[in-house]
Amino acid sequence: MPTLSIITICFNNLDDLIKTCASVDMQELKPYEHLIIDGSTKPDIKEYLESHPQPSYRRWICERDKGIADAFNKGISNATGDITYLLNSGDEIYDNTVLKKVMTVFGQDSSLMWLNGKLNLFRADTWALAGKRFEKDKLYRGMHGVFHPTMYVKKEVYSRCGYFDITVKYAMDYDFICRIADEKNTFINYPLATFDPTGVSSTNYVASTREMFQCYRKYYGNSLKQQLWYLRLLFLNSLLNSSIGKMLYRIKVKAGFQKV
Repeated sequence: MPTLSIITICFNNLDDLIKTCASVDMQELKPYEHLIIDGSTKPDIKEYLESHPQPSYRRWICERDKGIADAFNKGISNATGDITYLLNSGDEIYDNTVLKKVMTVFGQDSSLMWLNGKLNLFRADTWALAGKRFEKDKLYRGMHGVFHPTMYVKKEVYSRCGYFDITVKYAMDYDFICRIADEKNTFINYPLATFDPTGVSSTNYVASTREMFQCYRKYYGNSLKQQLWYLRLLFLNSLLNSSIGKMLYRIKVKAGFQKV
């Protein structure tokens, strides 16, 4: 069985970190290690970790960093497991069976390099499950149902394809996916995480989407269908933030027709 390193980055949000750690600690199958990367300007998180009993698999690095991508890279560089999972503070592992399910899949296929699954997310004032199998030929659509909080990646992939680009402010996960598109992957049709809707990419949707498609052009060039899809995403986001759009989305979710 391969080993798993969970990496959690945090910044001045102790309550979120406690919630995330609890979702790790409840797992039937414990991780090999849980590495916390704390770039806070306040001492709250460091003091909490040092003053409260922590499981033997948890360790932490408390020092300033150069942003989200830099914090990710620091965690990956210091991780010692075969597989890495980036679980941001505020996000939670969906239930106590998830790590067991994920590691079983990796254990059954040594050539598998990464996987993703369903995500429980809050959208249009309602909770819904979303997520789908990665399709390289649909990268022009952006993340298109591949959610970073559900991605488990073998550490060797970073050695081949590079770490996160620290010049990318919001869409560093999409930029990374563009580079690992040819690595062997699979999909688990089960919710793997619950997403914190207050994250940076969620609260800056327009800037994040614009940056995402800049990354696409960097690797795959200009595309008319990509430009049209960009406009479609902006329209749908605007609609979802309207009262009519929220009502229609809730109806869709209840009917089981929501798509991402």
